[in-house]
Amino acid sequence: MNLLYCGDENIADGLFISILSLLKNIKENLNIYVLTINLKDENFDIKGISDYTIDFLDKKVKEVSIDNFVKKYDITEIFKKEVPNINMETRFTPCCMLRLFADEIDEIPDKILYFDNDVVVRRDFTQDFYNLNIDDYEMAGTLDYYGKWFFKKNIFRFDYLNSGVLLLNLKKIKETGLFKKARNMCQEKKMFMPDQSALNKLCKFKKIMPRKYNEQRKLREDTVIQHFTTSFRFFPLVRTVTIKPWQIDKVHLYLKNFEYDDILSQYNKEKENLNRVMEEV
Repeated sequence: MNLLYCGDENIADGLFISILSLLKNIKENLNIYVLTINLKDENFDIKGISDYTIDFLDKKVKEVSIDNFVKKYDITEIFKKEVPNINMETRFTPCCMLRLFADEIDEIPDKILYFDNDVVVRRDFTQDFYNLNIDDYEMAGTLDYYGKWFFKKNIFRFDYLNSGVLLLNLKKIKETGLFKKARNMCQEKKMFMPDQSALNKLCKFKKIMPRKYNEQRKLREDTVIQHFTTSFRFFPLVRTVTIKPWQIDKVHLYLKNFEYDDILSQYNKEKENLNRVMEEV
């Protein structure tokens, strides 16, 4: 199974938890690719995810199978060629946009599953999701819980996907130029969620999957993959709530979610080992 994550040093906790959830639920070998950048100027000081973290995670997945791996690709120079300057200071950039450069990395396979770092796997999805035939599609994903109401291309049906869980057909994406077009749009047009908005605007061949493969609201009985996104609460006051998997006390207290306690307990224990390695470097 091929998986893609993107981000800087701040994704380490989420990446670790997400990988642990994969190791628990997926029996196939895991080929995990991580895209990162290092960018420092007068406006940004972005530090890529460290080699030590990647080496630690690579050793962790190899404990399950020697054929598993975690590999990092620093795409700073590629990113600099198409910097989305008009969107660089929005809430969701620039690291969220790194997925749009996956077609530029020859080593990344034609079919790959993209996860945000706040995605946790609850059940095996190999047969009913990952192994889908998407030869005729650029990507497969689920509707965005809120965005589907406001950003529809087709007024007669929901068609706006959440970009946190996407099964990508990079072969077709290269043929249609979807990612290249999306990168160009992000350079030219200011948008609220640039990469997600561009993908939804430009994608012509998308497969819409059931909600259970990217549950963005709350844990449900049929949830297969849970995505800890920002959500709205309406009582006693309208507000947004953002709770991530590594905020374990908040996951328990506010979300009343104890489903992943075995994974989170392992994360806490292993994180101490990673911190000790970092201190010794």
